[in-house]
Amino acid sequence: MARDLRFIPPDSLVEVTCRTLHGRFLLKPDRDLNPIIIGVLAKAQKRYGMRVCAFVYLSNHCHLLLQPSDAWQLARFMNYVNANIAKEAGRLYSWREKFWGRRYRAIVVSDEPEAELKRLTYLLSQGCKEGLVESPRSWPGATSARAHGRGRRMQGVWFDRTAEFKARKRGESVPKMRFAEAVELELSPIPSWQGDPEHQINARLRALIRKIEQETIESLERTKDTAMGATAIVAQSPHAQPAQVSRSPAPRFHAQRGYVRRKLEYRYLRYCYGYRLAAERLKEGKKALFPPGSFLPSSRFLPA
Repeated sequence: MARDLRFIPPDSLVEVTCRTLHGRFLLKPDRDLNPIIIGVLAKAQKRYGMRVCAFVYLSNHCHLLLQPSDAWQLARFMNYVNANIAKEAGRLYSWREKFWGRRYRAIVVSDEPEAELKRLTYLLSQGCKEGLVESPRSWPGATSARAHGRGRRMQGVWFDRTAEFKARKRGESVPKMRFAEAVELELSPIPSWQGDPEHQINARLRALIRKIEQETIESLERTKDTAMGATAIVAQSPHAQPAQVSRSPAPRFHAQRGYVRRKLEYRYLRYCYGYRLAAERLKEGKKALFPPGSFLPSSRFLPA
């Protein structure tokens, strides 16, 4: 089945999700892996200039809320992030096979403030809505929740594996942290909050997390259940997989109002029509004008 054409309006908020192969727990929280994931995101941010609004890495999938300038920036950023996390987690958990189940999925969020807040809430609710932990900040894996409302910067670790490999080739002793580098990831507010005073943004984020915590406690009380807890989550085998993996169809866009979603769908259909018309002309050897913001058949990108 052919993939959908990648359509990212300039500077849109995008929700990115990606799942491990078979839903295995290859991203299982670990005191060594957590700072590495943040370090990889920080290194990719420095290299590609990506605005990162929020993220959470669960045991078998991840959610990121990003604001790319276009599809090309998003593709390069996610390629770098997913490739390096796969290498590092594979090294840690002795996994040499394919790591990700498929290419990441990017869903454009409309510029409605309500839609942006809803996606941020959904991301921060990961782990809580499944009854795994009672607070977004209690998730033992890599998450931006612990930084929201307390500052925009997070500390991670980046390993220079090239330098490490060369040192080993020279027969040198390589202690675990010899080629480790502290790197800093900067979080950005969602677009509708950009320009607001930082203390206001922090207050909103703290209130949002308190709301999620309260709703989680109420849900657990209704079902007379208890959260799985960080200890049990960390104790899972990284090679294990759930009995069933949810595969509900993902929407093409997240929008609060119907007419806004229809406008985005119409823009996407026009984009697809223009792309396919250009592709047909190219096959016929004629001059082809591809729509701005698209990947050409030669894998080149046409900026908007």
